[in-house]
Amino acid sequence: MTTTHTEAVAADGAGAPAAVRSQFVRFAFWKLRPAWNELGPEAQRAAALEFQELLQHWAERCMLTTYSLVGLRGDVDFMTWFASEELDDLHEFGRAFAQTAVGRLADQPHSFLSMTRHSMYVKNHRETRPVGHRLKLTPGDRRYLFVYPFVKTRAWYVLPLEQRQEMMNEHIRVGNRFPSVRLNTTYSFGLDDQEFVLAFETDEAKDFVDLVMALRETAASAHTLRDTPMFTCRRATPAEIMAGVGVPMTGSTAHNS
Repeated sequence: MTTTHTEAVAADGAGAPAAVRSQFVRFAFWKLRPAWNELGPEAQRAAALEFQELLQHWAERCMLTTYSLVGLRGDVDFMTWFASEELDDLHEFGRAFAQTAVGRLADQPHSFLSMTRHSMYVKNHRETRPVGHRLKLTPGDRRYLFVYPFVKTRAWYVLPLEQRQEMMNEHIRVGNRFPSVRLNTTYSFGLDDQEFVLAFETDEAKDFVDLVMALRETAASAHTLRDTPMFTCRRATPAEIMAGVGVPMTGSTAHNS
């Protein structure tokens, strides 16, 4: 898990059925412009309903989970975590979102594209608990998600495999000391600017802080080139997201599946 490596800390991908396909994944972070607050209450409610209906539609087709960052980060209001076996689904969802009233009034200060795959480091680690490295993402219902892009130093890739494996074994052992934190690691090589995207699910934010601090002391941490920006996301339905930006709603077309 970590802020120090990326592709290891917990995975149960090895041995997955051959029929399981990798997924393309996108973490998109959105910020509503000041013009949003200039809309009247009726226009905001209509936009919020349209927003909910669009997300509900796509959640029935693909993996789509939403999070609020209101009060947790100044440059982002909410995040959509989207995954599908078809890259075109990510493109089509983005086009559909851009055509909504919310989409037309939202900037996207951060976006990370990646895909799932098996880790080369965890397949031989017998003590690894089953949690993050899967071809198919299955987010739980934990309260918080911590997301960040990750890049290793080029020096890491020229180290002998045995040396890298030894450092990753240590990394995995440290991660396994924090069973309340569930890791989802996805890969961006050739798809986006980072090499990996790490997403940690937990109900206890303190446990994630303790995990990151512990991982800083591992040998693999010295090979971290970049692991920012970091995002603390609070799980929220589309209705709760809209309420967070000033649109009280009575219903909640919950999806977050």
